[in-house]
Amino acid sequence: MRITALYAALLAPLFVLLAIRVIAARRSARVAVGDGGNALLQRRMRVQANFAEYVPFALLLLALAESLGTPAWLLHIIGLALLAGRLSHAWGMSQPREVFGFRVAGMMATFGAIAVAALLCLWGALRG
Repeated sequence: MRITALYAALLAPLFVLLAIRVIAARRSARVAVGDGGNALLQRRMRVQANFAEYVPFALLLLALAESLGTPAWLLHIIGLALLAGRLSHAWGMSQPREVFGFRVAGMMATFGAIAVAALLCLWGALRG
């Protein structure tokens, strides 16, 4: 699972960075739980939560596709799409005036990575 490990390792610092940004906003707003009605904190929480909602499932599918013998070049395309998608989404949504195009492009890349990985898993499972 070297390829999946590579993309998990590349995505992990982004998740930590997003978490640190939530913590910083919490401290600044003096909010321990929830968002306290603070728009910046709410936005940062959603950026991190969106990452947490999609990346584990995408990595699981990537790992399964890798275990089923998917060619390395195809796994790298999926991993790069996922990484680029998560960076694009986080950047676009994190801006004070949201850059909607980056947010949408990020979700499209993420959904594309998940869809292709799922199809490869289906193909690998049925041919086996």
